[in-house]
Amino acid sequence: MELRELNPTGAATAGQGYYSTEQSLRLRRLSSRVPNQNAAPHFDWGSSPEAGKDDGEEEPRNLRELAMPLYMKKKVWQVQQMRIPVASGRVRRSRALRLFYAEARNALAMVTLWRRAIHKIGGHFGGGVQSYFVFLRFLVVLNFLSFLLIAGFVLIPSIVFHSLPFNTSISQLPNTTNITGLEQCMVYDPNPGALTVFYIYFLDLLSGTGFMEYSYMFYGYYNNTMVVVDESFSYNIPLAYLLTVSFYFLFCLLCIIVRMGGVARVAVATGGGAAGGYSMIVFTGWDYGLQGGRATRLKQNNIRYQLQVDLEEERLKLKARSLTLLQTVGLYTLRGFLNLIVIALILGAFVAIAAATTFSQKNQRDGIVGLLLEYLPSIVITVSNFVVPFLCDLIAQLENHNPSTTIILALLRAVFLRLVSLAVLLYTLWSNITCENGMATGCQPCKYNYQQYQCWETRIGQEMYKLTLFDFLTTIAVLILLEFPRRMVVDNCSNKLIQWVGRQEFLVPPNVLGLVYAQTVVWTGALFCPLLPLVNTLKFVIIFYCKKITLFHNCRPAVKVFRSTSSNIVFFLVLLFGWILASTVLIYSMAEIHPSYGCGPFRFSSSMWSTIPESFHNLPHTAQDFLTYIGSQAFSIPLFIFSCVLLCYVAALASVYGKSVALLKAQLKLEGRDKQFLVKQIEELQKKLKPKQDPMGPMALSHDHVQATCDPQDSYSSSPPLHSYALD
Repeated sequence: MELRELNPTGAATAGQGYYSTEQSLRLRRLSSRVPNQNAAPHFDWGSSPEAGKDDGEEEPRNLRELAMPLYMKKKVWQVQQMRIPVASGRVRRSRALRLFYAEARNALAMVTLWRRAIHKIGGHFGGGVQSYFVFLRFLVVLNFLSFLLIAGFVLIPSIVFHSLPFNTSISQLPNTTNITGLEQCMVYDPNPGALTVFYIYFLDLLSGTGFMEYSYMFYGYYNNTMVVVDESFSYNIPLAYLLTVSFYFLFCLLCIIVRMGGVARVAVATGGGAAGGYSMIVFTGWDYGLQGGRATRLKQNNIRYQLQVDLEEERLKLKARSLTLLQTVGLYTLRGFLNLIVIALILGAFVAIAAATTFSQKNQRDGIVGLLLEYLPSIVITVSNFVVPFLCDLIAQLENHNPSTTIILALLRAVFLRLVSLAVLLYTLWSNITCENGMATGCQPCKYNYQQYQCWETRIGQEMYKLTLFDFLTTIAVLILLEFPRRMVVDNCSNKLIQWVGRQEFLVPPNVLGLVYAQTVVWTGALFCPLLPLVNTLKFVIIFYCKKITLFHNCRPAVKVFRSTSSNIVFFLVLLFGWILASTVLIYSMAEIHPSYGCGPFRFSSSMWSTIPESFHNLPHTAQDFLTYIGSQAFSIPLFIFSCVLLCYVAALASVYGKSVALLKAQLKLEGRDKQFLVKQIEELQKKLKPKQDPMGPMALSHDHVQATCDPQDSYSSSPPLHSYALD
């Protein structure tokens, strides 16, 4: 309940002691226009809060914005609390709904995964490093929910139908291809021998072969059967398999878009930069609900890092504007030459990956040598992803970009290397499977290279499994063999060179790119290895704790910090690129390559997608008519027109809002200039009145204090009175 001020001009008087030397310049400007300085604030104590709206008067002002002593505000607040019971039912429901939302947000924040750990990381190392762990937490939750989706519709039904002996009839789905003369294509025997040396099980665990090949882990174990429990229930396993993977991709896309929208709103709200951010950080950045010295220090460090980022970017912008024309031309020429070197390094890595993949597929052996040959593509990819980005980071130091641009540029280069290297690996595998490498005679009967790939879907799933496992083992090996020894050497050796090198910095771009690469591998192999999201969930959980340990024990705060708001958008944009690459693999595998005859739920289909039309004809006529109408022009054309109109409306609305924001920013800058003009007038008046006035009088404002308050960069501070922050 807010009370209405009937005399807003009679705010306060100097005679009553309301003003002091610490009060803001705005209140002085407000009081200079007051005609009656001796009038006290008067309120309509009996008016209802709805009266102003009915009479066309101004909205009731907030109690904090009134120029009144604190004891008077307390009295007014007590009167407001006495009038609360007369509120209408609509007001009470609205207040209860807001309270419910606040409590729900607090409860959700309490159960957020790794909330305290991430806050601690942000306080010690800034928002840039914190954004990496927030991104990692998002991927953990995404993979776990994806595993629940796959387990609920594919894994658990398959286990139940194979194990429980209830009254069911399991029938093979009808063949859509003629298998006469294709008996050799149906040969597939992945079961290992009865007597196996113990260490072979360990090699099978690393390579995904042997006992793991014919299990729920890979595509080849699932059957092309329809389970009929009774006349009212039947379960089509191939259809469930295909639709679950499709919905899994759509679910991941929806999560990425929703999260990108949230990050974009934060970036727009903060302006995407430091303009006007100093006042917001200083006056509104503190959390007065903090308790304890530890939480206070973390918040202080977080604010310090934000200010450090803003000042560093402003310094680099001023330096870039001070360059001459000749210096600018030389800088861009140097950047172009360095980019050519980066492109040459990336192309060399692609050639090495293609050669290693071809050599690994043509040479299959047993034992340790066979395991090394199977991991050869993964080893070459990992070495390329380590060496080339390292060289690119050294090259980026010569390009003289600001920290945020350097982070984004390094991220884009590295993501191009990793994602395209994965695409090169897949293209090489597809060339061998479809006999596009000059071996067309090996694909004649079965339409794929059945001699080398009896179940090519499982082979691709094994490659993705090995990439995921090798990436995890590499991360743990670097942590144990490089990061901890480096910290021990730096802490226990007094050599000047070693101390100059110092502890390592936590580099955000390569770490984020490692997450994007790992998630892209999982998306690519989800069709061929359904349990890969579960493996990736466990992997990311272990990586979180390992990265947290190495961050606090082995790393030092970064010398060059960067803004986390703009980088978070790039993180999700890069993740979207990985999703697009994996979706391309999914669509091509489902529509173009013939499924294996000897394994999998689509073994007798002409393509994986052919299961959808076959299942469509088995639906009731009402469902067929509805789906036919959804896919017809009568529905799609109006939907397209409506989408275009809605998009134009949203674009126009965004343009209007953007212009309004630009006008408000321009107005704030003008107000800042007016403040500077008033500061100069006060200085001149101080010089004239200095011999006549006591230096401790109300006009004795220091230039530094007024300039800090009226800086045009801090024009956001002109919105609420400065004394209200002291009262809060």
